[in-house]
Amino acid sequence: MAMRTSTKGRYGVRAMVDLVRHQGPEPVRLRDIAERQGISDHYLEQLFSSLRKAGLVRSVRGTKGGYELVGDPSEVTVGDILRVLEGPIGPVECVEDEDSLTHCDRGDVCATRLLWKRLHDAIASVVDSTTLADLVEEASRLEQKTAPPMYYI
Repeated sequence: MAMRTSTKGRYGVRAMVDLVRHQGPEPVRLRDIAERQGISDHYLEQLFSSLRKAGLVRSVRGTKGGYELVGDPSEVTVGDILRVLEGPIGPVECVEDEDSLTHCDRGDVCATRLLWKRLHDAIASVVDSTTLADLVEEASRLEQKTAPPMYYI
């Protein structure tokens, strides 16, 4: 069995990067994000509902309505988004948080728990140190790298 992030997490992070890249004086419409990212409107609505309830985005109603990021992109981490959409980060339940060891009857004698804890800590370190600003910067860099050359006469 492979450890994988579901479409909730993958699409949610992609959509949040898109939101930040296209934010301006007006909110970003989910329909526009969906079109750019190839994600269904309905699925994005579900994801953004969770992100809104968690306080990461705010919705603006009206003809020019849409979504806005709450706060600065350099302060919102991939870990914040994944925890909202996926739940606790961890390869196995017994290392998800401090209380999880009490839910395992083998915790005191489990030879593999240290492995799972190290894996959990490594994953958490990466997602908690990667911000939306980092991903937006990377997206811009990749876009420039793949853009066709401009010729001027």
